Amino acid sequence: MKRKKITALLAGMALMVSLTACGGNAGSQKAGGSGDGAGSSTDAQTQDEQEGGGYSVSELTVNIWDNNQLNGLQEIADEWSETSGVKVRINVITWNEYWTLLEAGASGGEMPDLFWMHINEAEKYMAADMLLNMDDYIAADENIDLSNYYEGITDIYSMNGSQFALPKDHDTIALLYNKAIFEKYDVDVPTDEWDWDDYAAAAAEITEKGAADGVYGTAMNTNDGQDGWYNLIYGFGGEIISDDKKKSGMDNENTLKAMNWLADELFPSMPAQDIMSDTDPDLLFQSGLVGMMLQGSWMVNTFYTAENASDYAWAQIPYYDANGNDVCDEGERVSLYNGLGWAAAKNTKDPQAAYDLAAAFCSKEGQMRQAELGVTMSAYKGCSDAFTSAFEGMDLTPFLSVEESGVLIQHPYSRYTTRWEGMFTTDLVNAWKDPETMTDVCTSVAGQMNEILAEE
Repeated sequence: MKRKKITALLAGMALMVSLTACGGNAGSQKAGGSGDGAGSSTDAQTQDEQEGGGYSVSELTVNIWDNNQLNGLQEIADEWSETSGVKVRINVITWNEYWTLLEAGASGGEMPDLFWMHINEAEKYMAADMLLNMDDYIAADENIDLSNYYEGITDIYSMNGSQFALPKDHDTIALLYNKAIFEKYDVDVPTDEWDWDDYAAAAAEITEKGAADGVYGTAMNTNDGQDGWYNLIYGFGGEIISDDKKKSGMDNENTLKAMNWLADELFPSMPAQDIMSDTDPDLLFQSGLVGMMLQGSWMVNTFYTAENASDYAWAQIPYYDANGNDVCDEGERVSLYNGLGWAAAKNTKDPQAAYDLAAAFCSKEGQMRQAELGVTMSAYKGCSDAFTSAFEGMDLTPFLSVEESGVLIQHPYSRYTTRWEGMFTTDLVNAWKDPETMTDVCTSVAGQMNEILAEE
């Protein structure tokens, strides 16, 4: 019955959700050396020399994958163009096509002048010597001091002591819920005091009371890593990958505990896996068929501009009550975090212009503008408060509160992250369909992941 209701409700809907990929959701905007002098002081013109023009190009091409961020970024770019005299053309490309085109450009085609770099892909491009070494440009720029940015984000785009991208943003995870669904079924709405058992209980209650309407308590697919089950794993004390990036953590005792809890406590309150595979959980939520889910701060604009946005609200991500005292003690609330970088092609026609545009996005002023325009939270420390004020009528403080009350865990990665994350998406489907196999599936995935890591 529920499957028929979902099909009927979704059949007439256009593709209304613009998904982002800070966490790398497929199909959306939902992964050599340290330079050989491309950024040397002999080639790099100083910022003062560039005032009023002097660049060798009249236009820069910029590639991104999130249409939600286009207007704000274009506004910042246009402001830079007014003083630099260089036009900026920003292209929005879907997540999968983005990396296909970038790889093709790196293999002999033409790369964009400036583009987003992601934790999943950064090591590969840095090691292949395809990105502009920004060291000397940074040294000559009084507006850029890397100590002002979140250290973890800066480090993602550094190799052998050199910097290959400027930190663009950072993100955290919160609980998104539909107030109308909770009210309709008389279920207490989420609070910042919720632990994971509270989350599971509310999801089960909504699923039971909403059965006749085809409504589920929650949703989380296999590809919902950073904004999904990764948070459970680290919250329960497990890990995806070892700190030295040499061993999988998918067979870790606490990882298996978290994944089996997910299977036992949340799967019964979710749509069937094949439904979530055909229709992304984000769209199911916006269709009024899911009561709550985890979401990343990079997705705020999608829900803020949705048809039923007035029904949507946020709470802090639940915590794992490890000692059972019904209090969120230090270390029990965990959120994954990540951050993109602005990288330039090593062979860009005007390295100084490309760097200066990146610096315009990443300077304190640019980061404040980014936050004020509601583009994303900032990579520059202390600039993200403006982001929570950019969406009138929607309280976004849970995204910042978790930085004070919780533990932030960097999105797990290695040189070839996409290989083993892609395996998660496909191989874990078996456990989603047959929860009793979760331990065996995760153990098998760990073995395959170890083989990939051994090749790195």
